[in-house]
Amino acid sequence: MTVETHSVPRQGGGASFLNNPTVRSIVIQVALVVGLALFTWWIVDNTARNLAAANIASGFGFLAERSGFDIAITPFTYSSNATYGDAILIGIANTLVVAISGIILATIVGFLVGIGRLSRNFLVRSISTVYVETFRNIPPLLVILFWYFGVLSVLSGPRGIDESPVGVYLTNRGLQIPAILFEPVAWATLAAFALGTVATILYARRSKKHQMATGERRPVLWPAIGMIVGLPLLVFVATGIPATLEFPTATRFNLAGGIQIRPEFIALWLALSIYTAAFVAEIVRAGILSVSKGQTEAASALGLTRGKLLRLVVVPQAFRVIIPPLTSQYLNLTKNSSLGLAIGYPELVAVGSTVLNQSGQSIEVVVIWMTVYLGLSITVSLIMNWFNAKMALVER
Repeated sequence: MTVETHSVPRQGGGASFLNNPTVRSIVIQVALVVGLALFTWWIVDNTARNLAAANIASGFGFLAERSGFDIAITPFTYSSNATYGDAILIGIANTLVVAISGIILATIVGFLVGIGRLSRNFLVRSISTVYVETFRNIPPLLVILFWYFGVLSVLSGPRGIDESPVGVYLTNRGLQIPAILFEPVAWATLAAFALGTVATILYARRSKKHQMATGERRPVLWPAIGMIVGLPLLVFVATGIPATLEFPTATRFNLAGGIQIRPEFIALWLALSIYTAAFVAEIVRAGILSVSKGQTEAASALGLTRGKLLRLVVVPQAFRVIIPPLTSQYLNLTKNSSLGLAIGYPELVAVGSTVLNQSGQSIEVVVIWMTVYLGLSITVSLIMNWFNAKMALVER
């Protein structure tokens, strides 16, 4: 019995070449890179031609020109004679102030509400649930407008306001609080605070090494308070209390002296913090629930109180679940600070819009916006990734 065999014709060299997965992958990637480069070149060339046709000069040289406008909230010295670059720096500084302060408040409120949602107390649990379900379902812009137009703008003005015994006034022009005026010798108190902070970090590290080696847990909280608070306070008193308080005083039409916190900042800060805290609370609740029930039962069996159970057992393990989504919320809060434009808070976008309208350098201003927010986002991500690595559980 014979079996006839037919030879299969070989494919051409080009076909077999493309059938190689490695070669095909390289070809596709090169084609994508070339296509992206051509598209970018077309965008840049088309933009340059349009700018030339409109007789608009490109480049960032305009940042050295005089701005010609004032800014209401300035963390450092600024006037209308300053440059556009100085104005942009004011916007970046205001963005950083509201973002950092908002992250701090949102974290504190979010953790408290998240733990409150798991409370055994019906009232605490109900209030926390209503808070979360209310604020996370309202657009942040509406929350900002509520605080600005619905709360702060309806307050009475400073004219004819009653004298405050503590020197604190809340009006439709913002919050006026006493200012601390330091004398030159106050640098010693600042140096004592820095020294106490460094000593606390070193002591905490030594305590952790001791605990890992012997299992004995040394107290850290009270020594830390003594070094960070007690030492500077002792130096402050020993140097003769080199500071005075400047209290705001009510005049006929306005308030004079002290520190004024504008209503635009208060509204944006409270709105972003309260809005973001609702999401942080859910992240914290999910992180706590992710810890095995056996862990809490074992800790309870050892006689740990509920506070120590949360602080020593539950929260350290929950952090590995909490930190990654918490990073996203911090990024959202930082980027949502651009909504301050709606109420006149001079953050980066608001100041940049004024610069854009006066200089006509729209592309350059947009590039600055994108670069700054990208830099802030990367910085927050790097910090949170470092913190996540420090809090990761180490298996033995």
